[in-house]
Amino acid sequence: MGSLALVTVQARRTPDDPLALDRQVCFALAVASRNVIGLYRPLLEPMGITHPQYLVMLALWEEAPLKVSELARRLSLEPATLSPLLKRLESNGMITRGRDPKDDRALAVSLTAKGSEARAQAERIPPAIMARLDMGLGELEELRDSLTRLIEATRQDP
Repeated sequence: MGSLALVTVQARRTPDDPLALDRQVCFALAVASRNVIGLYRPLLEPMGITHPQYLVMLALWEEAPLKVSELARRLSLEPATLSPLLKRLESNGMITRGRDPKDDRALAVSLTAKGSEARAQAERIPPAIMARLDMGLGELEELRDSLTRLIEATRQDP
């Protein structure tokens, strides 16, 4: 058996170090994502839903019923990832799943009365997030648009 050697890396911290942690887009996005999603937790708890479930509800408040495949596409999720979210929302009484009236081969997701009524409570969330971030609508829309361009760039073939 070989021995485990510890290697000490000499610090190479320079202002132009391309591997400096605080210069990495991936690091900034990961921390920002965790922190912003964390701000939603206390706002969503009274509704009894998680942030991923909130995203599902946002899509359904825009249009329902939706085929599961369409919902997965809109949320950029695999159907296998979406399925447990839908199960929990269904057991919480927010949605129902059933055959799509336009295509009986497809599964569709519909809002229940409870799910539709939850929209009124959810309408308080965006202003609360804006206030907590101390950012105006224009600034947040600019940030969203930049992130949307970044997302599109990651989806393009190299």
